[in-house]
Amino acid sequence: MDDLNGVIRQVIQVSPIMKVFRVAPIGWELPDFKPGQFVGIGLPPDSARCPEATDETEVPDPTKIIKRAYSIASSNFAKDYLEFYITLVHSGALTPRLFNLEIGDKVWVGTKFTGMFTLSEVPEDQNIILIATGTGVAPYMSMLRSHALKRQGQILVIHGAASSWDLGYSSELNLLETIAPKFDYLPTITNPEREHSKWPGRTQFIQEIWEEGAVEKLWKFKPTPENTHFFLCGNPNMINGMIECLGKDGFVEHNRRTGGHIHVEKF
Repeated sequence: MDDLNGVIRQVIQVSPIMKVFRVAPIGWELPDFKPGQFVGIGLPPDSARCPEATDETEVPDPTKIIKRAYSIASSNFAKDYLEFYITLVHSGALTPRLFNLEIGDKVWVGTKFTGMFTLSEVPEDQNIILIATGTGVAPYMSMLRSHALKRQGQILVIHGAASSWDLGYSSELNLLETIAPKFDYLPTITNPEREHSKWPGRTQFIQEIWEEGAVEKLWKFKPTPENTHFFLCGNPNMINGMIECLGKDGFVEHNRRTGGHIHVEKF
């Protein structure tokens, strides 16, 4: 069975079903990676599952590490740890085991970092709109913590969740908005009736925010295929809905051969 080559350095409880994990390498150096990329992490099948877990939908192979790929949330300047933002899937194979970990516990970490969901092919003078639901905000945190804020164009994060406590990194994103002149943050929740105190922000679906022209009002100019690229990460329903909405305004999904303005990472 593969060696457990990482150690849990920090665990932050974001909400009842969301945690941030920082994992440090044991005996190896983190390779260079591009913000927006992902890497595998894993645990042996005999690892204990958290108390909130329900019955597994599939019994894992007892001879193999349970592995899943997760987007990296930490800066590519950070060489002493990797950060991951993870949602508990109660009947899942890996996340109930991850959610049972404490500081000092060991995990398996892949050494090959991969993925095309990066800013590499977006010209520096283009505006970028980073749209996420749930933990889909993780690759954007890596971008923002690395070099994205040095770009010439405007940057906007639109983050949707069911409840305010599911808006991970909201404190950091609010802070960035106050100190970075070209950065804006639009959080939105869809279940305001569950809030324990009045939610002062938006309560729309992300598609509605775009369709009402909120970005144009915020930026004082219209985002077009000539000046703006979109990144979509999270719920497939949101992604498909936004691709349809943006298509009406002339934006097309990006591929390496023909280019395009919509970059997609589906869960």
